[in-house]
Amino acid sequence: MSTPTKDPAAKAPTQRRIEHIDGIEIAEVAPAPRVLSYIALGIGAAVAVITAVRGLNLVLSVVLGFLAFLVSTYAVHRQRSGARVAVDQVMRALVYGAFVLAVIPLISLLWTVIGAGASTALNPDFLTQTMTGVTGLHDQQTQRDGAPLIGGAYHAIIGTLIITGVAGLISIPIGLFTAIYLVEYSAKGRLSSVIRFFVDVMTGIPSIVAGLFAFALWAVLFGIGTKNGMAGAVALSVLMIPTVVRNSEEMLRIVPNELREASLALGVPQWLTIVRVVLPTAASGLAAGVTLAIARVIGETAPLLVAVGYARGLSISVFDGPMNTLAVYAYYMFTKPLSPGYRDPSLDRAWAAALLLV
Repeated sequence: MSTPTKDPAAKAPTQRRIEHIDGIEIAEVAPAPRVLSYIALGIGAAVAVITAVRGLNLVLSVVLGFLAFLVSTYAVHRQRSGARVAVDQVMRALVYGAFVLAVIPLISLLWTVIGAGASTALNPDFLTQTMTGVTGLHDQQTQRDGAPLIGGAYHAIIGTLIITGVAGLISIPIGLFTAIYLVEYSAKGRLSSVIRFFVDVMTGIPSIVAGLFAFALWAVLFGIGTKNGMAGAVALSVLMIPTVVRNSEEMLRIVPNELREASLALGVPQWLTIVRVVLPTAASGLAAGVTLAIARVIGETAPLLVAVGYARGLSISVFDGPMNTLAVYAYYMFTKPLSPGYRDPSLDRAWAAALLLV
């Protein structure tokens, strides 16, 4: 059987560019030079500065400056490159402005917390001392006489790590196994729909409700008024479980089905496929989901105030009475300073605790 040979004289078909087709005209758009953007930015900055100098509110001055920047951007680019480029540059400026607007609160938060709490948070005494035996007299001496700050957040740091860790030990296995069931065993079953419904409901539970649930549960089991770290861990686990379930479910769903099918085709049981194939593939996403769940609860204050209480000293047992956490510690230092007439030392401790949380 002979194979057809290619004629060396034959020419490859030429590709016609769209602008070469008769009847079609494409208007070339010249790129916008950066100097025009700098001119528009200068006009906007000038408007903002002039209005601010004349006594207008700073926020309103910035808004007027940004509006002037948009108008001048459109004007200078329309004059140079036409309406299409002008509209494109205005939309680009709006996107950049939205990004800056979203970043400003975060930068302001970090600037405020770092500026107010860095000096105290970096003090070794603050990181190694508790509030046991510290009174308002010590704060008076610190603010009035310049004495060193006495009293730190060591017990709150340890309490935060212990309570959050116990909450993670409770919620991570429950959330991960629930996600595995929803994805691997009952993706479209009736029970899975019910589970997803309750997970969505739990996602919207206010944190104070979780604290009241743990407080009521401990009142039934151990007596009214019982507060300890374990109750706080249970309250936090109620908030963590739906986050772990949702994030883990999404990570497991993006694992390619080809990997599962290849493993099952080799005769590997489903449970071993999940352990050896699915979970390692989704490990990074699962770790990110767990991190988000921990970040969701590590700064909670209301449920811990209700379920755990407040302790001035160190406690490492979750069953041995009230404990302290950084969030609760900061709350008490802000709202109940040791010496109401000399608030600065307590506020310094609160800002330092907030910085440690960040």
